[in-house]
Amino acid sequence: MDLTHRPRRRRTDGLRPLVRETSVEASDLVAPVFVDATIDERMPIESMPGQERVPISETIARVEEIRATGVEAIILFGIPGSKDPRGTRAWADDGVVQEATRRIEHETDMYVITDVCLCEYTDHGHCGVLEEGACERAEGNEEGETAADGDAMAPETGEPALTIDNDETLALLAKTARSHAEAGADMVAPSAMVDGQVGAIRDELDRVGLEHTAIMSYAAKYRSAFYGPFRDAADGAPAFGDRRHYQMDPANSREALGEVALDVEQGADVLMVKPALPYLDVVRDVRENFDLPVAAYNVSGEYAMLHAAAEKGWLSLEDVAHESLLSIERADADLIVTYFAESVADRL
Repeated sequence: MDLTHRPRRRRTDGLRPLVRETSVEASDLVAPVFVDATIDERMPIESMPGQERVPISETIARVEEIRATGVEAIILFGIPGSKDPRGTRAWADDGVVQEATRRIEHETDMYVITDVCLCEYTDHGHCGVLEEGACERAEGNEEGETAADGDAMAPETGEPALTIDNDETLALLAKTARSHAEAGADMVAPSAMVDGQVGAIRDELDRVGLEHTAIMSYAAKYRSAFYGPFRDAADGAPAFGDRRHYQMDPANSREALGEVALDVEQGADVLMVKPALPYLDVVRDVRENFDLPVAAYNVSGEYAMLHAAAEKGWLSLEDVAHESLLSIERADADLIVTYFAESVADRL
């Protein structure tokens, strides 16, 4: 037997860390923060252990807790005081994200990314303005009728799919992004999967002299079953219907490259794949085909299921959290949005 090559030699305690190919650093991580305009004290998120909604008054304290672990960037999600069909609080000057951003930028050195979408602000919970008659069609489906215009019920959910008015929504997303940038956001992150959203936002920001505000596009955002806890956290679940007509089909990977290419052409600075763990092949494909930084969102369902298994005693939470993030780094993501940011960074 020829044992000239013994890979185990590289696994000794002294050599193992020297030849390690991939590592997770605190500076690679982005921590989500939920700011809620309807509460006066912190509120735990039941489906996401260790996560909470914070009132505007607690924003700085929350950010300082994150910063103390070595994490240097956050992404803000807002829960407004009121909602309406068009989500007008999304771009209000005194909106929850705008006010939180001003405070953070004024009092901390945290890098602030803001989520740009309307689902948390519309009373129907969809990511933009609904097409005319969509509510009526949804109500008909809920009563067991056939969907209008041949739009069959979703076989996996039994819910009717609803389509938002793409072009009308673009203007509202651009207004929202501008309001965030004017409040001091370092980067805006459009997540509605509306065609042309990056271009509309880039044009608006440049038009008003905010050309230095970066855009991280949710370039390949899938209609995933892993989003459930987030909808609880951000109060953004659809009141009816589902999002399969504007978020990507989980079965498609080649389509993702087309979506990403469009965002690159429109001026995106960072490209997001969401979710992360079930789509590491897509993360790798985006890295190999585009030169821009690649982000991956380690979403709420990925976080919650590891917590659930750890609570049963089946897994070590610290170990699987770190291993999960390591796998995303190994797929060649440059940055990771994750609810494990604080705990992993603190351990590092």
